[in-house]
Amino acid sequence: MKKFNLFKEIIVVERSSLLHALNSSKKFAISYNGTIVYEPFTGDLISIYEGTIPPVSPLSTNLARPITEILGKEYRIVEDGNRILIKASGAWQNIISFNQRRALYDDTSGDGIAEFSDKTLETIGWHATEFHIKYRELVDLFEKECEGILLCIEQEEPYQFSGLGFLFDMEVAQKLGFKYCADIIKDKIANDDEFATLSDDEKEAAEFFKAI
Repeated sequence: MKKFNLFKEIIVVERSSLLHALNSSKKFAISYNGTIVYEPFTGDLISIYEGTIPPVSPLSTNLARPITEILGKEYRIVEDGNRILIKASGAWQNIISFNQRRALYDDTSGDGIAEFSDKTLETIGWHATEFHIKYRELVDLFEKECEGILLCIEQEEPYQFSGLGFLFDMEVAQKLGFKYCADIIKDKIANDDEFATLSDDEKEAAEFFKAI
């Protein structure tokens, strides 16, 4: 997975596309790669902005709306010819709310990762906990081996991290996660005295992973 750290990344948007969206009165989104899309949004969208810009009232005393301010004060915007450059780290809390329901996992709190949104991976993760395999281990595996985006804010001093994980090929992750857990569980059953006798839940998990 690629780490997309909003403290470092600049989102580049085509000026004409953004102006069209701003003037459309339609709800639109700006994706992390600078693409602009309109509702209905698909489940694979990873956005840094979602919203509708209302038209300026003809009664307004100020009809000019600087493009650098139009998305809101949380976004830092620079105009560069035909490009609009956006720094979005200040909008992180909004970005979480935009994307949380579409992310595979949520690593935005200090509580750790508690579940996967994909039903198959969640079943794998839930059974794996019977053998002390944590969701964090699976996430580390996915982040190392799978294609996807870890949308995050991360800084070194003082250390701060908050992130949402997205995978591009869920089937690859399902097979990888299943094999990883199955191999560990088979080894524990064969070599770890703690699992010399299995509880009903451990037996169910082992059967799920075809480890017995």
